[in-house]
Amino acid sequence: MAVRLGSLLPLIQLVLIASSDGSPLKKCAGKGCRPPVVLVPGDLGNQLEAKLDKPSVVHYICYKKTDDFFTLWLNLELLVPVAIDCWIDNMRTGLSGDWTKSEVIAADFSPNTPTLSIALIYNRTTRSTEAPPGVDVRVPGFGQTYPLEYLDPSGRSVGMYFFTIVQALTEAGYTRDHDIRGAPYDWRKAPNENKPYFLALQQMIEEMAEEFGGPVVVVAHSMGNMYALYFLNQQSQAWKDRYVKAFVCLGPPWAGVAKTLRVLASGDNNRIPVISSLKIRSQQRTAVSTTWLLPYASAWPARKVLVSTPAANYTLSDYRRFFADVGFPDGWLMRQDTEALVGGLEPPGVPVHCLYGTGVATPEAFRYGAGFPDAEPAVEYGDGDGTVNLLSARACRGWAGRQPQPVSLLELPGNEHVAMLLNLTTVEYIKKVLAAP
Repeated sequence: MAVRLGSLLPLIQLVLIASSDGSPLKKCAGKGCRPPVVLVPGDLGNQLEAKLDKPSVVHYICYKKTDDFFTLWLNLELLVPVAIDCWIDNMRTGLSGDWTKSEVIAADFSPNTPTLSIALIYNRTTRSTEAPPGVDVRVPGFGQTYPLEYLDPSGRSVGMYFFTIVQALTEAGYTRDHDIRGAPYDWRKAPNENKPYFLALQQMIEEMAEEFGGPVVVVAHSMGNMYALYFLNQQSQAWKDRYVKAFVCLGPPWAGVAKTLRVLASGDNNRIPVISSLKIRSQQRTAVSTTWLLPYASAWPARKVLVSTPAANYTLSDYRRFFADVGFPDGWLMRQDTEALVGGLEPPGVPVHCLYGTGVATPEAFRYGAGFPDAEPAVEYGDGDGTVNLLSARACRGWAGRQPQPVSLLELPGNEHVAMLLNLTTVEYIKKVLAAP
């Protein structure tokens, strides 16, 4: 679960004993000089690996014990009928704690709360999640680009992610794992549970800036932008001035996305026919990052009905009732834990470049019939990139005037959320930022 602390101890120790002495960075000079690049992926945007030693399994075909780590995400061989049950059981973040099922249901929630799965127990003391028993999940390749160039280690095109951008930069003179590096993380969790990751990220940025004689350019996609914003908001302005040249934001869901409500209510199989939305819902709900991505009041209209049913309408102010009515009251606790992390959209304090897709039908509200929440909804569409709603993606406009550093926006008409990473316009824009004085 999360980035394994043990694997990051050397980096954490370096952070503690080798802080910057305040001396100026060595100057990068010459024709080949270029700022180093750090890539921060989005939700589902880097590989995860697992090693098993489980007390039990959900199906006889599932592995109970493995001798070594294997690819958990993206492993296409596991995303098929029956095997998907094994994957969901290993992927879920079993909610930990000393609360019993009956205590959670009785604890200040609506009396009509449906039965809660016994696997999802939330610890209100530690406010944390943990992997199921006997499942050790790790994030491979911190500091390298391979875990986010292709999500499928086989390099199949279906799993292509940051490859086009990385390849274009290498052709322009960059070197993988040297002056362009990846910063993968456990995207099932929100920043409040990934603190070792941020220590490692800080150390890597400092090392790259010192080695290459200039501040880094952070390029993030999707939820990675929220991760990067949280990280930058934790740093002093002096640190940011020294180590970060620019922040390039691709498809940023600054104020959350409406489709999250569907994921939490009835699940979303992303149009993969062999996967049941209701079956994968159990895994999607246990990822704290899911509730973190719910729409925020910073951009969404207060009276906008996001979910409607024959019995109720749900707006931004109805999340607690929504979670109770879909049978997932722990989701309300997760939202409370994460809402303030970047909910205020405080400016990052570095030059910002926001690139976002438009003109693609994007879910913005859901209408359920009598089968709510265990039914497919009718979807209302608006503008955006197919995933991120336009009003959320361009919320960065509000930073202009709130920070002295420039804030630039670029609309990418017709660009879908992931396809924008393959777009020549996106690649050329990043190159322009890297070439700027």
